[in-house]
Amino acid sequence: MMNNQSVRPDFEPSYLKLHRSGELKKRGEELWNVMERCILCPRECRENRLKGAKGTCMATSRLKIASYHPHFGEESPLVGKGGSGTIFFSHCSLRCVFCINWDISIGGEGTYRTINELASMMLNLQATGCHNINVVTPTHYSPHILLALDIAAGKGLRLPLVYNTCGWEKKGILEVLDGIVDIYLPDFKYYDKEMAFKYSSEAGIYPEVTKAALIEMNRQVGVARPADDGLMYRGLMIRHLVMPNGVSGTGNVIRWIAENLPKDTYLNLMSQYRPCYRASDYPDISRRLTAEEYRNAVSRAKEAGLTNLDIQGF
Repeated sequence: MMNNQSVRPDFEPSYLKLHRSGELKKRGEELWNVMERCILCPRECRENRLKGAKGTCMATSRLKIASYHPHFGEESPLVGKGGSGTIFFSHCSLRCVFCINWDISIGGEGTYRTINELASMMLNLQATGCHNINVVTPTHYSPHILLALDIAAGKGLRLPLVYNTCGWEKKGILEVLDGIVDIYLPDFKYYDKEMAFKYSSEAGIYPEVTKAALIEMNRQVGVARPADDGLMYRGLMIRHLVMPNGVSGTGNVIRWIAENLPKDTYLNLMSQYRPCYRASDYPDISRRLTAEEYRNAVSRAKEAGLTNLDIQGF
């Protein structure tokens, strides 16, 4: 049974309409078939994951989940009082050398689960009082998520769906998610392709792919603004991790957002970078951010006219 205080009584998530029409299940099956020659992510490895081959993400079609629980470390409009209902998926196609969750995303830690079990997780998070279903690193398991969402919707799920991604999303796949995702929570990690190539396993096309993805996400869900209860129900929430020595191209990221998206686009300027995984092997990212570097990022965002900033203490 749902905790009735977890969302507004008048809220209905986008996916319910598609569930009722049968379209949600249809789209899940459409994405499932993509795994036969997988092009779900921009790597487009074309491995037959349905027959057990591993994609560049190192995942087959077997669903693997690291953990699920109410999470209180996300943005405050997602956390509220009951937490964000996060489901952490194993594996990732971006494979950053500084990944804080490398044991899950690159090491593949986790447990194999069924789609029905994933649906039950969603319902359990709702019953616990979480304010949303937050799927973390979802790209390579997007078919599983849609099929589980369809099952859970039929059993009473009505929380907003948060698509928590590294920003490395193909526009064509995002179009399949139109009308399903309520809140997009993407990273915009790098502005320069050279940095993406160096630090994210030769993903040199990351900046151009992410720019197109952000524009498509904004088209679908618009600007993220908290409701009267302080919770977020719809919209685009961009995260940018400010990195040492200008590696992430923060000034250019901010300028691009200001010039290509609404000035009140939600932007979380993240200050918590710390060297993890293999970051110590790369001198430019082997230290933490300085207070001056972060203050400079905040100043640039304000100078660019961005008005919906999530600024962290330092």
